[in-house]
Amino acid sequence: MTAARRRALLHGLTLAGLLFAVYLFAIEAPRVGTFGYDTWAYWSTSLPHPYTVPLGGLGSFPYSPPIALVFHLFGAVDWWVFVFGWFCLGVGTVIWLGGRWSLLLFAFPPVALELYHGNIHLLLAAAIALGFRYPASWSFVLLTKPTCGVGLLWFAVRREWRSLGIALAVTAVAVAASLAIAPALWGEWFTYLAADPSGTPGGPSVPVPLVVRVAVAAVVVIWGARTDRRWTVPVAATIALPVLWFAGLSVLLGAVPELRSRAGRSHRFATWSSLLTSRYPAADAPRPVA
Repeated sequence: MTAARRRALLHGLTLAGLLFAVYLFAIEAPRVGTFGYDTWAYWSTSLPHPYTVPLGGLGSFPYSPPIALVFHLFGAVDWWVFVFGWFCLGVGTVIWLGGRWSLLLFAFPPVALELYHGNIHLLLAAAIALGFRYPASWSFVLLTKPTCGVGLLWFAVRREWRSLGIALAVTAVAVAASLAIAPALWGEWFTYLAADPSGTPGGPSVPVPLVVRVAVAAVVVIWGARTDRRWTVPVAATIALPVLWFAGLSVLLGAVPELRSRAGRSHRFATWSSLLTSRYPAADAPRPVA
């Protein structure tokens, strides 16, 4: 495929993705009225019993007690303020991860769906990307979607024990603090997760059992750690999501900073990353020399 055709293909896919996002927010949101569906669960979380809504229902909160204690504080904020702030946080996260690739990331359909529903997948992507330099950010991953913590095998395989210790120690501190504040929440949380939900959560998801996906994710991150491929960590975390929704693919954005770094060192990556900004040549054939 010539450079011009590659450029046209990428531009066409980007335009199609952006049109999907416009349709989702401008047409579908007012008609269906489900904008911020997951965000509602975070805003409506209240103590002393945050684990009352069945899994998959509107307002169901499946995260650990330390996270519940944090989100409980936002109940004092008006709903429209919280949902708008949460949306802006998601947009800012995409821009931070993508840099000059941000337009391409916004055109990725799972990102549009993630911004629409307002889950934490983009924050997971940011925490994983930050985790290589600031391992403490892994505590957010472990306290929200623990199976994604398979990415910590990166530190274990590479024998980066200090980074692994920081991630686990910060998580342990958060757990200890929540036990001191509201010890009963942990029993409620384990009971909540172990109970059979009243119904199967709706929406398309990958039907592969979690134990199989976690095993595959472990193989991916171990291979990546041995071959120095950081991008395998967010890929593994995506595979190991408790429920792999279509919007959950936005966790893959955690690999973008690494790909951007490689783009500066690799001619192949640099060629593809420049397709959105370079101009179409008049022709693919070289110009005659005068």
